[in-house]
Amino acid sequence: MPAQGTPSSKGQEIQRTFDRITGYYDLMNRLMTLGRHAAWCREVAAGAEVPPGGSMLDIATGTGVIALAARERYPNSTVHAVDFSERMLAAAAGKPGASAIRWQQADANDLPFGDESFDAVTHGYLLRNVENVEHVLEEQYRVLRPGGRVVMLETCPPRGPLRHPVELGVRVVIPLLGQVVARDRQSYAYLQESTLGFMTPQEVSEILRRVGFSSVAWRKRFLGTHMIISAEKR
Repeated sequence: MPAQGTPSSKGQEIQRTFDRITGYYDLMNRLMTLGRHAAWCREVAAGAEVPPGGSMLDIATGTGVIALAARERYPNSTVHAVDFSERMLAAAAGKPGASAIRWQQADANDLPFGDESFDAVTHGYLLRNVENVEHVLEEQYRVLRPGGRVVMLETCPPRGPLRHPVELGVRVVIPLLGQVVARDRQSYAYLQESTLGFMTPQEVSEILRRVGFSSVAWRKRFLGTHMIISAEKR
């Protein structure tokens, strides 16, 4: 199905960026997280707590790592996975086990699903790439059933005594890996900027509460450069 709505100019540029890096996306995520990315995605899937026979939506699924982890964890549930990049979806749909997942092109700003359609919503690295975080979270609140959970993996700016050396490492390592591995320094320079320029977990938590979510919790990973946040729909 076609994506819903027309992406903004920034959205179109981000879409082109992810189309360019599709072939290297999984490898780069492994390298940039020293192999921890897949484990964090499994942690997100576990936090979704999809009931037997329930349904889950993974937004900005990329190459489907969270969606595939959810499918393995909840074999009796239905997993939907959406992304605005057709190339990412094609890569995800070609993986082992992918035939059991319902893949669809869609925009996180305008989800093509009815109110209260899912028992859980997950996403990885979505919010740092959207223009209106609150609106995107409102869409997720809308499609969640009462009592449903949202669980997300995001980057966050490091804090504390290690802040400056970690920032320096991010500024140097990510574009360098992009140049050496993906031959695309420009795309990974953008990812480096969005990593360091995104919100703190406290700021994301405040938006979640403002939208209407409750039971907001978060934990940091990887020297404070990543966070996993969960919340429930009242």
